[in-house]
Parts: sequence; C-alpha cells; structure tokens
Amino acid sequence: MQPSSLSASSSMLTRLPVARLAFRPFFLLAALFSVVSMVVWLAFWHGDILLRPHGGLMFWHQHEMLFGFAAAVVAGFLLTAVQNWTGLPSLRGGPLLALVGVWLAGRLLMAVPMGLPAWLPMLVDLAFLPLVAGVMARLVIAARRWRNLIFLPALALLTLANLAMHLGVMNGDAELIRQAAYLAVLLVTLLMVVVGGRVIAMFTANRLGRAKPAPIPALEALALGSTLAVVAAQLLVMLGVSLPGALLAALMGLAALANAVRLGRWGGLASWREPLLWGLHGSYAFIPVGLAMWALAALGVFRAELAVHALTIGGMGTMMLAMMSRVSLGHTARPIRTLPGIGVALGLMLAAALLRAPVLALFPQITHWTYNLGILFWCLAYLIFLFHYTVPLFMPRLDGKDG
Repeated sequence: MQPSSLSASSSMLTRLPVARLAFRPFFLLAALFSVVSMVVWLAFWHGDILLRPHGGLMFWHQHEMLFGFAAAVVAGFLLTAVQNWTGLPSLRGGPLLALVGVWLAGRLLMAVPMGLPAWLPMLVDLAFLPLVAGVMARLVIAARRWRNLIFLPALALLTLANLAMHLGVMNGDAELIRQAAYLAVLLVTLLMVVVGGRVIAMFTANRLGRAKPAPIPALEALALGSTLAVVAAQLLVMLGVSLPGALLAALMGLAALANAVRLGRWGGLASWREPLLWGLHGSYAFIPVGLAMWALAALGVFRAELAVHALTIGGMGTMMLAMMSRVSLGHTARPIRTLPGIGVALGLMLAAALLRAPVLALFPQITHWTYNLGILFWCLAYLIFLFHYTVPLFMPRLDGKDG
C-alpha cells in the first residue's frame, strides 16, 4: 500500500466517532464484557459450563474482571484524561483501534484458548497495559506534567500482578494467583483514591454551588500514603515475604480511617438528589469499608474474599459506572445530568456490594442468594448504562468538535 493510501486510511479511521478518543470504544466494550462475563459466571454457579477458558472458570472470573473489564475502563479513562492533563492529542484513529484489537485478542484467547500453549495467551494479554502506559508516558513527559507520572508505576505493577497470575496458572500455584489478584485489587483501589481525590470534591462543589473544601495536606498525605503502604505490603506478600497479620491489619485499618475522614469532608450528604454525585460518594465509601473488612480478615475474623468484593463491586464497579456515565456525557458535549435509570443502576451496584460483603459476612447461610442477586444487580446496572450510552458513544460530539 502506498504512503498516500495509508494516510487516507488513517484519516478515515480518525473520522469515525468511536475512534476519536479512548473512552468511546473502551467504555462500551468494558460494560458489554462485564455483562457477558457475569452471565457466564451465573451459569457456572448453576452448574452450566458455557466456557472452558484458560486457567478454568474460577481463574477466568478473577482475572477477567480485573484485567478485562477494569483494565479497559482504566485505559479509556486515562487515555482520555491525559489529553486534558497535557493539552496534547491522545491516541485516536487507527492506533486506538489497534490497541482495542490487542485488548480484544486477549479476551478471546483467555476465553477460548484453542489448545494454544499457555505462554501465548499470556503474552497477548500482558501486552495491553504496557501499551497504555507507553502512550501515557509519551504525553506526560512531552508536556512535563510530572504529577501524572504516578499512574505509570501503578500500571507497571498491575502488569506485574497480571504476570504473576499467569505464572500461577502455569505452575499450578493457587496461592500466587490469589495474592496477585489481591495486589491487582489494591492497585485499582489506589487509583480510585488518587482519581477520587482529584474529582469527587470538585464535582460536588461545582454541582451544589458551594466552595470546594480546602484539602488538608497532612490528611491527603496520610490517605494516599497509607493506601500506598497497603499496596507495598501486598506486593511483598505476593513475592513470598511473610508479614504478620497484625501489621497488615494495622496498615489497612489506618488507610480505612484516613480515607473515611477524607470522604467525610467532601459534602456527600448534600448530594442525595444527584445520583451521579452520590454514586461517586457511595463508591468511595466502600474503600474504607473494604479496607476495614480486610483488616478484620487479616486478624482471622472472616474471609478476605468478602473484603475484596466490597472493594471490587462497591468501590471499583460502582465508581467506574458513575465515572463512565459522567465522562461519556461531558466528552460528547451533552449536558451532565443523570439519565433515567442511572440512579437505579448505581443503587443496584451499591446494593450488590452490601449483599456480597457486609451482609454475607453477617449471614453466611444466605451465600447462594447473595451471589445470585449480586450478579443480577451488576448485569442490570450495566445494561442500563449500555441502553443509554451505546448510541451517543458511536455518534459525533453534539458541538461538532473533535473528540
């Protein structure tokens, strides 16, 4: 193909609305993938095997909700936000669709390994996050926006956690898989603490017409530093270092307390009329809830898996739904308002988290019902998102601008 033909093809791809910014394809695919994955997981719990994925269904569920669903949302958000942070054009057109293709190839090979050697799905799956980090690094360094470099080590450690999960499968090491998955959950939690601190108080103050509370430097440092310490401790555990349960409990308890106090200053109680606001506050509240439950689990009170689901459903799943709903409106030049049913969707996510974590910890005899309702609530919530946002994400901006 001649260079002129390549240039014309690239220009044509860039004009496709869905290829103009990363939030468009990745938010759509993440929401759809999460619903399909949860349906497969629900079928598994009822004795129907719809897939025979790489590593088995238990591994597949853990891995794909983290490195399929969550990684796609993180990529869509960061590769869109970095354009605002740096003032430089982010990934679009053919290169963006190629990155989407890498993500899709990973999901396909994880779900249907086709008898391929285990290292091949691993390499394809591992390629995605370093590519995202590479784009981020190029733009952040070119614009000298050094404060945004914090996302690069987080993406690198997520890649390490992903590698460890794959090595755990290849070596039959269930404990390595578990600890690597825990590290991934805590890394996403750290990203939520960073991003939540940047936007939740600001969004709340702007929408309610009040002054944004001035951050307390010591509290900000404690909230971020203690969460980072939890991540560092879990990294050591994954690498085989034995840490006392009391130390892990103390670090998680401190992080829970600091983030709870931080959240309490952002005016969440006044946001009850605005689902896009209380959804963010509610999701952030599950960070201290999940960390506090994990501290109790480290002391042997109950299983860590309950705390993990407080963070993944209540924190990750709910915050991502709220952020995708907001970002998708703002970046398509639509009024930022709660569309019909989005409040219900966010409420379903918070209810799913309550059922799957605190309620199940108190009433373990209703495990079957909490599992089923949690999965159904997640599916309904993300189907509501897809109902409202699929068409806008495929359409040009209302103001005619690029993006």
